[in-house]
Amino acid sequence: MLTPKSSRPTPERLLDAAETLMRTSGLANATTKAIAREAGCSEAALYKYFANKEELFVRVLMERRPNAGAMMAALTTDPGEQPVEERLAEIARHASLFYADAMPMAASLFADPVLLTRHREGVRSIGAGPHIVLEALTGHLLRELERGRLRPDADPRAAAALLLGACFQRAFFLHFSGPDTVDPVEDFAPALARTVWAALR
Repeated sequence: MLTPKSSRPTPERLLDAAETLMRTSGLANATTKAIAREAGCSEAALYKYFANKEELFVRVLMERRPNAGAMMAALTTDPGEQPVEERLAEIARHASLFYADAMPMAASLFADPVLLTRHREGVRSIGAGPHIVLEALTGHLLRELERGRLRPDADPRAAAALLLGACFQRAFFLHFSGPDTVDPVEDFAPALARTVWAALR
């Protein structure tokens, strides 16, 4: 008989277990059966609270990673009178750290095309996916364009792709080639924001 590992509510224990396994074993090896076992409950209990493993992955990324909430807040809250370049630097900093944290967990997916397809479909079924961040930044820049704070011919989607693509590439170089191949995020984020802003202002 399975016994709870703690008095924490079952959904929280499942998120704890998913986070632990995804960080130590990779997403490909963090099966629902293994997550349930780590949480001290049945696999049936997991499906009582979560639609699929992909929902657990998204919840771990967005609720348990330290920069996810700050990144989404920077993308979606009204900047008020905060300078555009300053907000872009804030977004670039959080996105760089978020991608660096998330990449090792998701990397194992790309070694298995079948698993990748299943994961993609599972994430889509709950209305999530990595494109959400791009859409959020595009929306943020569109609002700045409507406020007259960007040049009239600025392309918000292209600018969003450039900024987030650079953050993602930094995370890839960090993990593949080592920390000595990337600039510290405190230098990287403002330099990237300054460069993107030069094309938008």
